[in-house]
Amino acid sequence: MSTLFTKIVAGEIPSYKVAEDEHFYAFLDINPNAKGHTLCIPKKEEDKIFDLDEETYIELMRFSRKVAKAIEKSVPCLRVGVAVVGLEVPHVHVHLIPLNDMREMTFQHKISMSKEEFETLAEKIQSNL
Repeated sequence: MSTLFTKIVAGEIPSYKVAEDEHFYAFLDINPNAKGHTLCIPKKEEDKIFDLDEETYIELMRFSRKVAKAIEKSVPCLRVGVAVVGLEVPHVHVHLIPLNDMREMTFQHKISMSKEEFETLAEKIQSNL
């Protein structure tokens, strides 16, 4: 069965795409902890990050780093935090969260953004890749 994220990659569910290559896809989290909260995923379905083969794991981290650098150029923040939790969607995903306050890493702090804000932000991050 396809995960929600596999359906996003396939274009069956819309997303605010930030970056994509042959093996990975990055998009804005629609329930963000902070403005610019982005998810980086492998296109290949895998539930747990440490079940990825070593090469895919390393390439996912390389891809995530590239996206994080673009987020830093696009969103005012002290740093970009990284989290891998994976309990909500059974598909490996790396959270990249622009941080100005520790509560933004708790996943209890959520913000609201309009469709236009999401679109503008996705384009801005893309332009900084």
